[in-house]
Amino acid sequence: MPDSIPIELLRTFIAIADTGSFSLAADQISRTQSAVSMQIKRLEELLEKSLIHRDSRNLKLTGDGVTLLHFARRILKLNEEALSLLKRPELKGWVSIGLPDDYAARFLPEILANFSRTHPRVQVKVTCDPSNILLERIQRKNLDLAIVTAPTPEVENGILLRQDPLVWVTSERHCQHEITPLPLALFSGDCYCRKWAIYALERAGVEHRIAYTSPSIMGLQAAVTAGLAVTAISQSIVWPGIRQLSPEQGFPSLPNASLLLRRNPESNNCIVDSLADHICKAFSTCSEFGLNHSL
Repeated sequence: MPDSIPIELLRTFIAIADTGSFSLAADQISRTQSAVSMQIKRLEELLEKSLIHRDSRNLKLTGDGVTLLHFARRILKLNEEALSLLKRPELKGWVSIGLPDDYAARFLPEILANFSRTHPRVQVKVTCDPSNILLERIQRKNLDLAIVTAPTPEVENGILLRQDPLVWVTSERHCQHEITPLPLALFSGDCYCRKWAIYALERAGVEHRIAYTSPSIMGLQAAVTAGLAVTAISQSIVWPGIRQLSPEQGFPSLPNASLLLRRNPESNNCIVDSLADHICKAFSTCSEFGLNHSL
């Protein structure tokens, strides 16, 4: 068995599988039909496997051919991505992004690490603020990109990254959720999560009081982990040491928050494009980010 398979043989093999014909594959890759036949013969000899079953009318892949096709597509795709990345001019400059601090701690490290590997000479300025302030910064053209929460997924100049359920949480070691009135720790200011939590409790007739407020997730985390209050947060940012509360425990269901990537329409350059692509790819392909996703 060979140590490697030449790329040109895999490209020819894929062309045959896609067209179902040696002659059509030859036209697609700009080779003669005899050259295509010789390449497939060489590939089968290298692998010591029959890859294509031929008769007078039909052409189909063998079981080994189907297996190879799966890997051949992946190999060519990676080869194209590597060439595209290494051949393009190295980008320099800077890009600004804003997001709430609760999402920053959860998602930003992986996104920035991947972006830095492909664009090591680009400077990234990160701003952490509540979503309403970030939207104002985008409108004032003070940011290139912003990841924000919104009550609905419909928005101009934006991409839906995911729908994130809101959940009630309390300390694993305390029972503050059984106290009346229910002590709450909520984000301060004009926050969708705060509004939804209060509205849901009022509608369910749950007596409550706001015991702690903070513009930062760290403030809520401290109050809840210490067993001083209950809060409502996005499911994706539930931290160790707390547990979710269910409707069976008397806690009303909460809506989903839409996590959006908003873009300054005047930030039209390849650096911003690239960071936006990294963000979208992270949310669409990284399984640990969980749940459902959708410029």
